[in-house]
Amino acid sequence: MTLDWLDILTTILGLIYIWLEYRAHIALWVIGIIMPALDIYLYWSHGLYGDSGMACYYTAAAIYGYIAWKWGKGEKKELPITHMPLHRYLPTLAFFLVAWGATYYVLITWTNSTVPVLDSFTNALSFVGLWALARKYVEQWLFWIVVDVVCTFLYIQKGIPFKAMLYGLYVMIAIAGYQKWKKMAKTQEA
Repeated sequence: MTLDWLDILTTILGLIYIWLEYRAHIALWVIGIIMPALDIYLYWSHGLYGDSGMACYYTAAAIYGYIAWKWGKGEKKELPITHMPLHRYLPTLAFFLVAWGATYYVLITWTNSTVPVLDSFTNALSFVGLWALARKYVEQWLFWIVVDVVCTFLYIQKGIPFKAMLYGLYVMIAIAGYQKWKKMAKTQEA
């Protein structure tokens, strides 16, 4: 297949990205611009239109993430790792459900997607996960665990084997990342 090189390249970038995320290193956002820009074409060519659109969002959101991590809440210092405040859960759930429905509608109305429910689900939860990552919430890892499990299945089904392996690895790293970030948040709170 002619796209194998792109699958392999974005997988390598994905490994670098998750390693930097695990370490809570700001350079993850640089990779977060490059990798999804390449993923736009990769996913589109495999009929994952929602993921292709999501890659556009990831590219723009990486700029926001870099700014949020670098300058925090306008205090000219790096944002600390914290837990997501309880008052954010209901609005986050509402946003997720609206985003899932809207993305599903777009996929069934304007594309020939064969997996609109799962494609729109992972996209909507990825919106939430990336927002939580940009705010440095520990719970962002929980969102990514779910996204990564579903994406592993989707990429196997769609014939993107290297991405499938990457997302399978992401599940394990996300579990470890959740544990690490919980400890880091506790240390920063003390």
